[in-house]
Amino acid sequence: MNDTIADLLARLQNGIQRKKEIVSVLSTKMNKEILRVLKEEEMIKDFNDGEEGFLDVEVMYDNDEPVVSHFNRVSSGGQRIYQTSKEIKPTMNGRGISILSTSKGVMTGSRAKGDKIGGELICKVW
Repeated sequence: MNDTIADLLARLQNGIQRKKEIVSVLSTKMNKEILRVLKEEEMIKDFNDGEEGFLDVEVMYDNDEPVVSHFNRVSSGGQRIYQTSKEIKPTMNGRGISILSTSKGVMTGSRAKGDKIGGELICKVW
């Protein structure tokens, strides 16, 4: 598997569409950082170590409706997308988040804009 981030996003979206409580995803440093940001933004409940090489992600629902339902991979291995702090725009009029990999670590677009740093736009979640 070449793109573990795209696999993470696809597994989460498929698990949410099937109303699963726990979704199993590959365990990598970048996936853990993306899940940490999603947990901080209260888009997932939690994530823990599962079977060897996997993480168990607890999906958050509100009245049987998922808190997030769309995961859009922006930057990929073949085409990296970088943004300066001035180019970072709100996702879905502020209802979603963008996740960036910056020199200060993985963070949301709004936090990166506040810290006036840019980085690689990994994905958008809403």
